[in-house]
Amino acid sequence: EGLEPRCITRDLKWGVPVPLPGYENKVFYVWFDACIGYPSITANYTSDWELWWKNPDNVALYQFMGKDNVPFHTIVFPSTQIATGDNWTQLHHMSACEYLNYESGKFSKSRGVGVFGNNAQDTGVPPDVWRYFLLSNRPESADSVFTWGDFVARNNNELLANVGNFCNRVIKFLDANTKYAGVLPTADPARIATGADTSDRRLIDDVNALLARYIEKMDGVHIKAGLRTVMEISARGNLYLQESKLDNTLFNENRVQCDTVVAVATNLIYLLSALFHPFMPATSANISRQLNAPERTVTDTFELDLLPGHVIGNADYLFTRIDEKKIDEWRA
Repeated sequence: EGLEPRCITRDLKWGVPVPLPGYENKVFYVWFDACIGYPSITANYTSDWELWWKNPDNVALYQFMGKDNVPFHTIVFPSTQIATGDNWTQLHHMSACEYLNYESGKFSKSRGVGVFGNNAQDTGVPPDVWRYFLLSNRPESADSVFTWGDFVARNNNELLANVGNFCNRVIKFLDANTKYAGVLPTADPARIATGADTSDRRLIDDVNALLARYIEKMDGVHIKAGLRTVMEISARGNLYLQESKLDNTLFNENRVQCDTVVAVATNLIYLLSALFHPFMPATSANISRQLNAPERTVTDTFELDLLPGHVIGNADYLFTRIDEKKIDEWRA
């Protein structure tokens, strides 16, 4: 359809004046010139701002927003940059969302309909839980809905039952209060070798396939799919524990397999700390603290980076159950 005319002024008393005769009572519409604030605020932060904003060969600009603001960032802002004649870093990837609705209607701060920052803080629910819900429910291709019931269910049935259960079960089995005394054992090389017909090797192969998908989704800015893939990796870890029957009986009757399961599962938790970091940074830091390990980076393959003899910290709960009675209380 080509470019269509778009109004860039407003009849307001405040704002940036339009420097043309006859426009003395008009100001620029905020989104016409607001994007210029991105480089200007960077320049206020650092004198090296041009390393980011005038370096298109080495910097890729990703922008995230609601769909209403797309025209100003994909047409108006780039046009302003081009008009200066300078070598600007311009838009590389736009990630725009549809609408997030509230319960049975739309959010409206003026009418007090919805949940806002102060409401979220008042619940006492950690920020990472909010981050998880909003990102897993991100309206990337269609409108989505926030409901208190879904919020509580995702905390209890996904974060707590999946991620929390997997991490706590393994770390608690290994920490200083157990037979392992917090010292990471050695995985049997034969059980984890490429091509081995073992539950351990199948776990490693499955995680590598999921890890490749995670990297693909994140590189493509498919945030919700990336987070869903991390949850699948955690769920695969839980399945691994179930298949291996990790308990004191395994420790007493098949120490080699038990050591391997503990070593592999602990390192999988370490990998999860890196994969969860973009979504739940506090949870990621908590995992690293419990493992007594530095922050991990995302690698192309799943490796046993925590070596035999590494001493972990103490187990702690990553998430807590939310009473379903809170649903009506918070909704009110």
